[in-house]
Amino acid sequence: QVQLVESGGGLVQAGGSLRLSCAASGGTFSSYEMGWFRQAPGKEREFVAAISWSGGSTYFTDSVKGRFTISRDNAKNTVYLQMNSLKPEDRAVYYCAAGYSCSNYGCHTVAYWGKGTLVTVSS
Repeated sequence: QVQLVESGGGLVQAGGSLRLSCAASGGTFSSYEMGWFRQAPGKEREFVAAISWSGGSTYFTDSVKGRFTISRDNAKNTVYLQMNSLKPEDRAVYYCAAGYSCSNYGCHTVAYWGKGTLVTVSS
């Protein structure tokens, strides 16, 4: 059983930056592809970004390409989402996920979810 705990959310002005972290425990972190998803009020959860187990491959949904980067530190069992040039439409609860078969369109399998961290972007 893998536990995922997100942190780093908060309030930021449009154009600003935030870095989200997700700390994993209870499993073999390096065996999972890691992803970030988000859910805005009244909308379905959507894929944001993912990274391969080695960190050598990264994937992003089109709306965040060029603004967000994802990285991982397998020694610290942590995955990060650096969000730059934030827009009001980026406002959502951001969820960390551990899974498999990720691409620019999402992850085919999500085995574990975190509880989420709220990102609010003011205009």
